[in-house]
Amino acid sequence: MTGTGKTVTRVDLCEAVYQKVGLSRTESSAFVELVLKEITDCLEKGETVKLSSFGSFMVRQKGQRIGRNPKTGTEVPISPRRVMVFKPSAILKQRINSQLNSHAKATPDEIKAE
Repeated sequence: MTGTGKTVTRVDLCEAVYQKVGLSRTESSAFVELVLKEITDCLEKGETVKLSSFGSFMVRQKGQRIGRNPKTGTEVPISPRRVMVFKPSAILKQRINSQLNSHAKATPDEIKAE
């Protein structure tokens, strides 16, 4: 099942801060950039970023392993690396699934009206 197809961008986040908080557009943009930079800096240091009622961003270390080229079948070593993982909170999962359940009970005309 796919979502609405809309991608939320930095510009959308800045506009939401502008509309809801009342900062100027310039201040809203600077605020969003500051928050994203702080999250990025923490993740670069290997720290976990936990946002209550939203979820946690974590960096995990993956060791070297052997992969396979699907086209040729040739084995290729995959070097060790760090990957970022997002684990949604139980509250976020519940909110996402409650929307799914409300759509399941709604008629197609009710869904279009949303």
